[in-house]
Amino acid sequence: MTASRPWSTSSLPVERAKHRDTYLTNLAWATERAATAGVDILIEPINGRDMPGYFLNTQAEAHAVVLGVGASHRKVQLDLYHCQIVEGDLTATLRRDLPTGRVGHLQIAGVPDRGEPDQGELNVRHLFDVVDELGFDGWIGCEYRPRAGTIEGLRWLHDYRSRRGQNA
Repeated sequence: MTASRPWSTSSLPVERAKHRDTYLTNLAWATERAATAGVDILIEPINGRDMPGYFLNTQAEAHAVVLGVGASHRKVQLDLYHCQIVEGDLTATLRRDLPTGRVGHLQIAGVPDRGEPDQGELNVRHLFDVVDELGFDGWIGCEYRPRAGTIEGLRWLHDYRSRRGQNA
């Protein structure tokens, strides 16, 4: 293991170290194939509340993996739902991580219930303003459970765009 790897085996239980090694080996395999196909690989930290035992939980862990390999087509998926649950401080996370070029995709959902992103703990208007200010030109995906079906569940976007003077 090189010093650039994100986790040290001396501080991890044997099982965690084994999982880390398997994860990095499989990711290296997938990254090689993706490079050949000309596509990016995204890795996504997921909170342990929704998915107990999931290996990658924080943005720092994900960015360390991307930096440790140095593959330009390996990126982090910054899911604001998971990040809020695990780390909070989303504005600081966006300001820290978006300018690095390592974030390949943003994803949103409302916290704490994974509903529409305009309800709950997130101020989606503020977060989108920060994303725009930082010049992120990638995709922002939605992964939430609409309360009243898909069409009604997209009303927040229509309202958001109408307030900004964009075509809804």
